[in-house]
Amino acid sequence: MAEVHALDDYYLAITLLITIGYQLFFFSIAFALKFDKLTVVASSDMVATADFAGGTNFVVLAIITLAFSGHHNARQIVVSIFMMLWGLRLSGFLLFRIIKTGKDDRFDDKRDNFFKFLGFWVFQMFWVWICSLPVTVLNSPNVTQYDQPDFGTGRDIAGVILYAIGLVMESVSDIQKYRFKVHQSDKGAVCNVGFFSWTRHPNYFGEIIIQFGMFMIAVSPAAYGYVTGQAFNALYATIIGPFFLTALLMFLSGLPLQERPGAKKRYESGNNWEGYARWLHRTSILIPFPPQLYAPMPTFLKRTLFLEFPIYVFDPAKHSPDKKAQRDAEEGTRNNSDRRSGDALVNDEQTPQH
Repeated sequence: MAEVHALDDYYLAITLLITIGYQLFFFSIAFALKFDKLTVVASSDMVATADFAGGTNFVVLAIITLAFSGHHNARQIVVSIFMMLWGLRLSGFLLFRIIKTGKDDRFDDKRDNFFKFLGFWVFQMFWVWICSLPVTVLNSPNVTQYDQPDFGTGRDIAGVILYAIGLVMESVSDIQKYRFKVHQSDKGAVCNVGFFSWTRHPNYFGEIIIQFGMFMIAVSPAAYGYVTGQAFNALYATIIGPFFLTALLMFLSGLPLQERPGAKKRYESGNNWEGYARWLHRTSILIPFPPQLYAPMPTFLKRTLFLEFPIYVFDPAKHSPDKKAQRDAEEGTRNNSDRRSGDALVNDEQTPQH
């Protein structure tokens, strides 16, 4: 099959246009559902549509660029299949979860505002397009024009291992958390089962190393000197995909929305805050690590080597001073009451009996 040249020889423009059209198509469906039915079902339909559109967009781009390339060597096929598998698993699980639970609060502040809702979809366009870059460029004519090393290089093997570990961690941890929520009747219980006993966000960690694994495989032709010139630079530049996803999860839509807000909600509601605080203290925020070793670790190492930056940390005195003052007052009242009860008991025991 002859290769297809579409707009540019790296497939950047065509994949961007496909992504924009794909996301706008599903945006129109989701927004129409919102106006047709102002019910919980409609809200669930909106979320399910967004999740389906995000994950399957990766699949569409991988299929199209692989078909356009006209060269189907093992490396292209493996990386393209890896991208399809990850996209299908992600969209499938999120779709399953929203259908089962019937609720999702991600759009609570957006569904009534056209521009905020559209903004989510625009951001999803960039997420899909940027994270697909390693596959897109690997399948492009400017790269496939060069000879390719046989699949099985050191970088290929390392990439496959990273991808496999990441996919297992992301898939299993999603199931573990879902089963925990479904079968746990105590709303104050802390999910510290399975991977969640070693890291507070195993699904994020898995997703990050999946992306770096695919990049390592895709960059092999350049790393071993088969691809040169601008194509060499283009392949290495696709590392922006894994970096973008990492930055997204660590500084924008992932940990910042989960860590401090989640701890604050627990603290202010009094929903097993003590148990949750113990879990925070002994469990790494992202990088899996034995809790027995993490708990006594110096704070300096946690804040640097293990990436638990101050922006994630919840301090009751700083971030919920009114509630802390209330809790301190309640604690003081209980202590005074306990002391008075103890003093009364001692006095009763010391009173002479006649």
